[in-house]
This record gives sequence, C-alpha cells and structure tokens, in this order.
Amino acid sequence: MNKPPLLISACLLGQPVRYDGHGKALPASDLFELTRRYQLLSICPECQGGLPTPHPAAEISGGDGSDVLDGHARVITQTGQDVSCAFIDGARQALNSAIQHGCRQALLKANSPSCGNRQIYSGHFDQQLQPGSGVTAALLQRHNIIVSNENEMNGLLLGTKQQP
Repeated sequence: MNKPPLLISACLLGQPVRYDGHGKALPASDLFELTRRYQLLSICPECQGGLPTPHPAAEISGGDGSDVLDGHARVITQTGQDVSCAFIDGARQALNSAIQHGCRQALLKANSPSCGNRQIYSGHFDQQLQPGSGVTAALLQRHNIIVSNENEMNGLLLGTKQQP
C-alpha cells in the first residue's frame, strides 16, 4: 500500500533546526501514528532558505506571510536585519518538494514566521500572537495544500483531511 506523502516541519521530528538550535519533537505516539499513515517528507524552510542554525529570532513586520510574498511586509530579526529573501526562498523550496512528491497536506510548526498556519507573532518581539500565516504556510495554502499545525493533528491521525 502506498502511503500518502505528508510535508512536515523538521523541528516536529526533533531535528535541531529551529532558530534557537533546538527541535520541538512531537510525542512518540503521534510520530508513530504519522509514520504508519504517511510518507513523511521533512522540511525546514528557514534552513533551506540559507539561514544558519541557530540564527536570530525573526518575526513578520507589517502583515503576515501572504503580505511578505506580495512584497508588502518583511521578515526581520530583533536587530532589524531583513531576512525576507531567505524566508521566501525556503518557502519556494518547500512548495517545490510538495509538488514533486504530490503532497496535498502539510504538518507545520504553529506560530512560526515560516510555518504558522493560524497565528504568528506580532512583529514587535513582544510574545503577542496575531491571526495570520507564516511565509511557507501562506505559499502552500495558495497552492491548495492543506496546512495543519501540531495542535490540529486529529484529522491527520484519523486519516481525514482538514479544511484550509
């Protein structure tokens, strides 16, 4: 039986690729169920876009991931460095992987400026969340790929598709 492909944030697999050099591994039981049901395709858009690990924390300023893709917002570090190009490049590489492998769904890290699908940080480095998607999540959603985060895994674990 061929398992459907699932794009998944590398940090959710425990890989130490986050800005702080750590992972955020899912519980072992969830990982077991996911690997039983899906062919997992690990991505880290920030690494793929050329950012080192660790790297300075970044947030979207002036909008959300869609706005970054459209050139109306920027991804900046706390020191003011514009890292938008790296985020866009990483998002494009994630999309290319999804298309190449026929992914219709992705499980990405919540609240991330790359991967958040419902909320992202405010852009003021104040730990406040606001509605919106990260750059990669927005690009995947534009291409009709259903994006879930680790707090919305029930549909994936039950084998049903989530709504975008």
